[in-house]
Amino acid sequence: MTQPNAMATDTILSTAPAAASTAPSPRTLTGAEAVCEALIAEGVKTIFGYPGGAIMPIYDALYGYTDRLEHVLVRHEQGGIHAAQGYARSSGRTGVVFATSGPGATNLVTGLADAMIDSTPLVCITGQVFAHLLGTDAFQETDVINITTPITKWNHQVTDAAELPTVLAKAFYIAASGRPGPVLIDIAKNAQVQSFDYKGYSQCQHIRSYRPKPVVRMRFVEEAAALINQAQRPFVIFGQGVILGRAEKEFTAFLEKSGIPAAWTILGLSALPTDHPLNVGMLGMHGNYGPNVLTNECDVLIAVGMRFDDRVTGRLDKYARQARIVHLDIDPAEIDKNIKATIPVWGDCKETLPLLTALIETKQHNTWLQRFRQCMSEETEAVIQDELNPTGEVLTMGEVIRELNECTHGNAIIVTDVGQHQMVACRYARFNESKSNITSGGLGTMGFALPAAIGAKYGAPHRQVVAIIGDGGFQMTLQELGTIMQFGVDVKILILNNNFLGMVRQWQQLFHGKRYSSVDIESPDFVALAKAYRIEGATVSKRAHLATGVRQMVSHPGSFLLEVMVGKENNVFPMVPQGCGVGEIRLR
Repeated sequence: MTQPNAMATDTILSTAPAAASTAPSPRTLTGAEAVCEALIAEGVKTIFGYPGGAIMPIYDALYGYTDRLEHVLVRHEQGGIHAAQGYARSSGRTGVVFATSGPGATNLVTGLADAMIDSTPLVCITGQVFAHLLGTDAFQETDVINITTPITKWNHQVTDAAELPTVLAKAFYIAASGRPGPVLIDIAKNAQVQSFDYKGYSQCQHIRSYRPKPVVRMRFVEEAAALINQAQRPFVIFGQGVILGRAEKEFTAFLEKSGIPAAWTILGLSALPTDHPLNVGMLGMHGNYGPNVLTNECDVLIAVGMRFDDRVTGRLDKYARQARIVHLDIDPAEIDKNIKATIPVWGDCKETLPLLTALIETKQHNTWLQRFRQCMSEETEAVIQDELNPTGEVLTMGEVIRELNECTHGNAIIVTDVGQHQMVACRYARFNESKSNITSGGLGTMGFALPAAIGAKYGAPHRQVVAIIGDGGFQMTLQELGTIMQFGVDVKILILNNNFLGMVRQWQQLFHGKRYSSVDIESPDFVALAKAYRIEGATVSKRAHLATGVRQMVSHPGSFLLEVMVGKENNVFPMVPQGCGVGEIRLR
């Protein structure tokens, strides 16, 4: 967690939330009880987890807190951490997951890596063997600290119960502050059962040497504004930093004053309504034609809360070589990491965007915006029309998303797994509200969607949640249907079944001479499987039944699984082939 040192001459703009604490309570608690008290003090209401021997004292203590803490028993620890991710992404709060030692802790690793790269705030609490057994290869002992150090924002092992209030306060502060991320606290069993003099819990507001928000340098804000004011063909690209910074209003105000067209990364999707007149679509490998091609024609490129991932940039030596780059980011490590910034604007975009907006001129860039619209017309003719309104007999993924839009009106939370269906959903789903698109972006974790959708529903119980999943990814975590059954979670499950591992097959078709190696996957009867979990379902294989099937799923009271049989060899276009620049995007 290395943070930059502040320059003494810079203006520091920061806000510190008021300290919150429980009144000192001179009483004796066990470490396990102190964990529950900490969660309550941090405003936690929902925990996802799976018990086991090394964390049993915490579960025993939890039995006395069921009036204030709800525990959701998942069917696998990976499902638990993905559910905590979905909760965090839909609610904007920190997700919490419990797991036991050994295999329980190692089953969190994929979710930790996913949360780390996608900046998702989590506090993961794992049980550990007794301290005197550490290093002896005791039953279910694993060195979870060294295993998870590269994929956590911070981790810490507790062997003394008296440490727990302070350590847990730090954990919640680090997870949610600055650029968010996962934190893991490993608690030895002796620390869970040990009694100590509990003096209350105080939320952490500061850690020496940890600066979650970098110094805002006003001279760079001023230089950025001057560059934007001079631009003839400016272009904004935005990512999840806008959502994580709760800066949607500030970002919209900046766009509407500047008149600059804006495109999103898949994690930035929903920060700006999809029908906003300045929203020109998706960036990257399967993004829209205009945002990719015109990246190499803009004169000023303004990046807000995004990290220039390789799926966005393609070949770096062919990316926006003509443009001057303004990069706004809370994490200084991202600036100049992949793309050299002409002007770096460090800081929380909720603070930096209003400063920038105040200095830019009110403009419209109608001629430049028309270029994007022309590109969209070309893409519609070449790709979108056939995807959304096909004339052949085979159902396309795009027309399924079109029908879903008709039923949800852009108001649902859509959770996608990884593969062709993910790209199609991101391209065509409509969103009116932020925190509505939840997907595994940086890690690309198959199996993410079903448990993440469960967590998303707990994080936003007032909103409809639809999980869109491929037939391959669904079979990785389908055991979480048991969680849906037991807890009555109202999640709509939409399986787009092409009887292939579709994205791998597409690459094998295009770049490996149609040598389809280990991608033809057989599936069970998904509807019968759902019914075994007391979840209603249906299968659609003909266009005449599609609209009715989607309406049935969306309107059904409670969870529902809809399987739609789509074309086996349909491909997702446009596409920037690996090793090519964004300007080399293929429409066919």
